[in-house]
Amino acid sequence: MTNNPAAEFSSSDKEFFLRYKPERDVLFVLGAGASHPDGVPLQKHILPSILSTDRKEIAESEIGKEFTKFFYSNFKSSPTSFPELEAVFGFLDYFIQQNESLNQTYSVAKIRQIKEYLIKLIHYIIDFQVEERSRYYHLFWESVHRLNRNTSFITLNYDTLMEQAFEFLFKKSCYIDYCINFMNYEKSDKFKPFNYWINPREPVSLKDGEEAVSYKLIKVHGSLNWKYCNCCNQTLLTPWDRSIDLNEGKFVGYTYPDNQMYEYKCPLDGTEFQTLIMPPSFVKPLYQLVISQLLNEASKEIRIAKRIVFVGYSLSNADIHIKAIFKKNLQKDTEVIVVNPRKKEGLELNYRALAPNAEFIFCTFEDMVQDEQLMKRLLTK
Repeated sequence: MTNNPAAEFSSSDKEFFLRYKPERDVLFVLGAGASHPDGVPLQKHILPSILSTDRKEIAESEIGKEFTKFFYSNFKSSPTSFPELEAVFGFLDYFIQQNESLNQTYSVAKIRQIKEYLIKLIHYIIDFQVEERSRYYHLFWESVHRLNRNTSFITLNYDTLMEQAFEFLFKKSCYIDYCINFMNYEKSDKFKPFNYWINPREPVSLKDGEEAVSYKLIKVHGSLNWKYCNCCNQTLLTPWDRSIDLNEGKFVGYTYPDNQMYEYKCPLDGTEFQTLIMPPSFVKPLYQLVISQLLNEASKEIRIAKRIVFVGYSLSNADIHIKAIFKKNLQKDTEVIVVNPRKKEGLELNYRALAPNAEFIFCTFEDMVQDEQLMKRLLTK
């Protein structure tokens, strides 16, 4: 997205509320398969990428060295076989939940640190792949905006490809509603260095003849461009800055045009920001304030949707919370369509358990967005 919007408006501008309809025509649920065409690794590729000796920026960093040492002390792998990420997080979570040390090297405090290191390494690996704008998400947004604007989105992905591809719509007075409150929505001098952002849930200024729309984008597993302060419990939106210093484990940004690095700290209390992405673990911190709010918003969208389209999402066994909110909130008369490239019995059974009459379309996300007839079928009645 471009530099925001809190620009000065002329006296001829008028303010309007961007209201949502009581029912949603289409709700898209996007999994890793939607971002993979643009280079974002699938979950099974993340550990091999982190542990690859070819990635010197990881292998030579303090965080990389600490995690690699822990991993090879407790797991075995081969060039073609790695443990699942859920297994690694599950092992860490066992000791954290039991408040037990693993040994004299790995105390509970050290185990917590290793877990945070792994989360930051995942953040780094995914961010490394999303510098380029996505042609496929651009086509996706074009179809949505042209065919049916009464559409919302739940994504399980951390990457920012959807937001980066949205820029051409922002120029047309369109807004992304993340469904949470960001501290830099507030026009205070404290937040000025981080750019103010328009809150689409408050009145927005439009010129005569302009038509605006707001799209809900609910990132239930967090996002690379969100930074969370656990002191004031607020979140900062940093659309372009997603970098992590792998030696210090801190978020960093860069000044323009001299490209000097600086460290992100909370502008309210000086606390070091934390990552706000939910790792692929069987034990998930659903009590976290932001995640809890997003799950509540997702539940509402599921209840009011006439049609739900799952794209590139396998309903992973680690996503019990996602299965639960759909089981609780999916209405019997809601049409469910699953777009996935692989015809697998296990996948179909997972979805049949949610919606016995689910329709399956076997194609990739990139094929879907380039098929005008299919997009029309998905977005219109």
